[in-house]
Amino acid sequence: MSWEIVVGIETHAQLLTKSKIFSGASTAFGALPNTQACGIDIALPGVLPVLNRAAVEHAVRFGLAIGATVNRRSVFARKNYFYPDLPKGYQISQYELPIVQGGSLTIYLNGRSKTIRITRAHLEEDAGKSLHEDFRGLSGIDLNRAGTPLLEIVTEPDLRAANEAVAYARALHALVTWIGICDGNMQEGSFRCDANVSVREAADRELGTRCEIKNLNSFRFMQRAIEYEARRQIELIEGGGRVVQETRLYDPERDETRPMRTKEDAQDYRYFPDPDLLPLVITEDEIERIRLTMPESPEARRNEFVAFGIPLAQASQLTSSIGITTYAMRALNGASKDRASTIVNWITGALSAKLNEGDLDFGQSRVSADQLRRLAEKVDDGTLSGKMAKEVFDGMWAGEGTADEIIDRRGLKQISDSSAIEKVIDEVLAANAKQVEDYRAGKEKAFNSLVGQVMKATKGKANPEQVNGILRRRLA
Repeated sequence: MSWEIVVGIETHAQLLTKSKIFSGASTAFGALPNTQACGIDIALPGVLPVLNRAAVEHAVRFGLAIGATVNRRSVFARKNYFYPDLPKGYQISQYELPIVQGGSLTIYLNGRSKTIRITRAHLEEDAGKSLHEDFRGLSGIDLNRAGTPLLEIVTEPDLRAANEAVAYARALHALVTWIGICDGNMQEGSFRCDANVSVREAADRELGTRCEIKNLNSFRFMQRAIEYEARRQIELIEGGGRVVQETRLYDPERDETRPMRTKEDAQDYRYFPDPDLLPLVITEDEIERIRLTMPESPEARRNEFVAFGIPLAQASQLTSSIGITTYAMRALNGASKDRASTIVNWITGALSAKLNEGDLDFGQSRVSADQLRRLAEKVDDGTLSGKMAKEVFDGMWAGEGTADEIIDRRGLKQISDSSAIEKVIDEVLAANAKQVEDYRAGKEKAFNSLVGQVMKATKGKANPEQVNGILRRRLA
């Protein structure tokens, strides 16, 4: 039987504010438990929430970035449920009238683009955190996160594979960090995704019963969790069973999802407007003011890179974060289209590998954009071969100086003088008559051996392209 996977993603992006959404308590990460929870956060009697303006502006920025409708009037509601780390017994959220409705986000995968529809994005407060590992036989509660401002972003069920879901999550992560509303730190819980997964026969238009996988805090785990859950549902149905709507957790050690609780529907939360908060009204002037502060979108910048002759796959990589884009723009400043290709290959290749190895971002690169551009110039003008350039790059990364300084110190200048190369080739041919004979008899490996002899004789400094060209002419 042919099956189709259907995925929708709900993302909680923690908004970059210094204080919480309804109180003045700090949102700084890493404080001792329960030291950043004030009377409003822990729901002392008589306290009243006051809305954080910065959180509202961040939500508007997101709405503008995805081409959504920013509702001029939205309403906060109480979402009622009991959980130990929810002091009020309800969560202040938005339901019927969210601040952002509609919009879309384009993803790029395997050379193709796909538009993912956004259903809504609404403001809400975070709950606290239950601590199960710190106490033997007991659980603790840390309310530092209670009241932290979140933007919950919900997609339509437009995703059809685990890798599509990951591509969407990466694109969304890039966007919220790009426009400066979230730091995107998944380890600290600033960007958390829930995946709603269902399966159906490929010819069926009705959606299957969905299960929600909660709190996926890495793209790798998201991929594995969705793939496992889809297999589980398919095997269950093919075995004569049925999928039960429920919330599940992903266990990365066992690489499996397991039940957490029965999945609630909206009516189970008994939403009603919060009587302590007035409707949120945003004026046209406020929206226009925020619009004027928006940076150029990742998609617009990607199109500019493509127009400059950079392949779409690399252009997408260069716009995966504001950090790499800023670095690339500096490195490409004043570069020709031909040189741009060399520079981009260095950025997406050796430099990205070094940064990943050290868990660094582009703002922490040990090789500046100007230094990398100079290295690319040395490759393009024939001063350095590819192998030499890698040696110079490693030296730059180690802090040994600029490309020019390392080239001079190590004597790495490439030999591009045709007459000098011809002289070495003549000597190699004279000393390797058997290999010359083998090549002329049709053995291509003999040619590679002769090239190797020339490079050895020049200590790897001869221009490889010139060596190949001159050698073939000599052997013709």
